[in-house]
Amino acid sequence: MFNNDSPRFRFKGTTTLAVKCVDGVILTSDTRATMLPGFVAHKAAKKVYMITRNVGMTIAGVPAEAINILDLLKANSSIYQLQRRRIIPVRSVAELASHILFSQRFFPYSVQIIIGGYDNEGYHIFSLDPFGSVIEDNIIATGSGSPIALGVLESRYKDSIGLDEGLLLAVKAITAAMKRDVYTGDSFNVAVITEKDGYMELEREEKRRLLEKTSSHISSLGS
Repeated sequence: MFNNDSPRFRFKGTTTLAVKCVDGVILTSDTRATMLPGFVAHKAAKKVYMITRNVGMTIAGVPAEAINILDLLKANSSIYQLQRRRIIPVRSVAELASHILFSQRFFPYSVQIIIGGYDNEGYHIFSLDPFGSVIEDNIIATGSGSPIALGVLESRYKDSIGLDEGLLLAVKAITAAMKRDVYTGDSFNVAVITEKDGYMELEREEKRRLLEKTSSHISSLGS
């Protein structure tokens, strides 16, 4: 039905990833926005967003289409929480996004999405493709640099990983993609979602310290 060689389905550009930890969820992305066949359109594009206090989202693909989905998720999640007076389950947000994507299956959104956060059942991360397929996992990466990022994540990830170690792993994975994938680069953003503090985006100084710790950690492994 669809031609796989169509440019609309060639996902080139960006890397986003998520890591589930025992005490939180980490969402990370690079900041380079590209226009094919290789023009860097923007060096500080935002690709990590808050949906509610307990749920966040990363976007890869066409920004306008992804932001449209984000707005719908924000509005419906707010209505859910106002009516029911409790936080919305992460799976419910992912399923809503799935319905939105599937409803456009004949003219699909050119996006890949990661949704992550916490609820009464714990921490969760989900990946969604343009047709609305939902997969829950402990580590997820999307975009052109995802094979590189996943290689780093799978080499170090463990089910008992804590937030501090998870942050180092996430930064190591995103920086590896930035070094090896031409469509990923410039800088990175990191958001952490915990039950205690909710959704938080790291400041520039915090990211700088993480980079320094990551470099030190890599050096100690090589010595």
